[in-house]
Amino acid sequence: MSKVLEMRKTRGELWDKAKAFLNEHQNENGIMNAEDTAQYERMEQDIVDMGAAIEREERAEQMDRELNSPVGSMLVDRPEHTPAADSKKGTASDSYKSAFWNQMRGHQSLSVRNALEVGELSEGGYLVPDEYEHTLIEALEDVNKLRTLCTIIRTENGTRRIPFVASKGTATWMDEEEAYTESDDSFGQITLGAHKLGTMIKVSDELLQDSVFDVESYIAREFARRIGTAEEAAFLTGNGTAKPTGLLHDTYGAGTAVTTAGTTPTADELLDLIYSLKNVYRPRATLLMNDTTVKAIRKLKDGQGQYLWQAGLKEGEPDRLLNYRIVTSPFMPEISSGNKAILFGDFGYYWIADREGRTFQRLNELYAATGQIGFRCTERVDGRLILPEAMKCLKIKT
Repeated sequence: MSKVLEMRKTRGELWDKAKAFLNEHQNENGIMNAEDTAQYERMEQDIVDMGAAIEREERAEQMDRELNSPVGSMLVDRPEHTPAADSKKGTASDSYKSAFWNQMRGHQSLSVRNALEVGELSEGGYLVPDEYEHTLIEALEDVNKLRTLCTIIRTENGTRRIPFVASKGTATWMDEEEAYTESDDSFGQITLGAHKLGTMIKVSDELLQDSVFDVESYIAREFARRIGTAEEAAFLTGNGTAKPTGLLHDTYGAGTAVTTAGTTPTADELLDLIYSLKNVYRPRATLLMNDTTVKAIRKLKDGQGQYLWQAGLKEGEPDRLLNYRIVTSPFMPEISSGNKAILFGDFGYYWIADREGRTFQRLNELYAATGQIGFRCTERVDGRLILPEAMKCLKIKT
């Protein structure tokens, strides 16, 4: 049995104990005394911590598999036959990758400048080498959960215009020889542009010159953390001005399907939210909410006294609510007056448009007095919900 599977089994046992404790110590009104409440919350926190540990272990196992995978290919041709030294072209070439990081470290040479000519920008930046940009995108997905759920498209330049059917025609029953009634479809158009997102990192000269220091991994992780955090916040709460239009936007985001009668959602209201979504979208639907919202609804039961929340016990399986996957984001609003606390729907209808090529620029002189080098990273991205009926939200009453 793998370590992750054992941890999931342990987490399931912790949840069973927590449920038993809750059933034993709460009264008929669902109330516990202060001591029992504190004990239950400690048990609940252990389950949350175990879930975070499982996610870390799964990421570590994935990294081990990637690092331990074969780096060479099998010998399938005659030994005397050797391929070209570098068959890749442009920014995908090994020479470009090597030159890029030599330039970032400040190792200037004629070969470095020649290799970087394929990626030089008019403003002094350099296109990220292909292999490194892939690493950066993977790190973004680890930080930004929405990138794993939504549809990602890439644009070379300009804006992407997406046509959609605003309303559909209908068929009409009619008598013999009666004239046909015209019923046309109407079409609309959504435009995805490219909003600029950037950040800057300072690194000391000593670290850049130290070959032991993995500057590539450090910059990738730090840029991913900053950019991924800013992206996720905008994909949820962005107002469309100089940033993407978020899923919670009042006009272009998910519509409010359920408004709670009280200060917290009930089991019936969660069912109303699920079935407010058309059945064609439900098979791929996901629930998105804040951690504090998950904590509140984990105590809810159905009419048979069974908990609605289900812990993921199998390796790689997410937690579920009413048999739908749960994803958490710190940028989802908490349960509070007037907030849209839960999103439910097919996130594939939220489109993220990446403009090709994230760029780096090395800033040699700006921090020279303090013995540091600056690195600037820029990307251009936009996002918009393409089909509003594919997403619904639950709102807390005002």
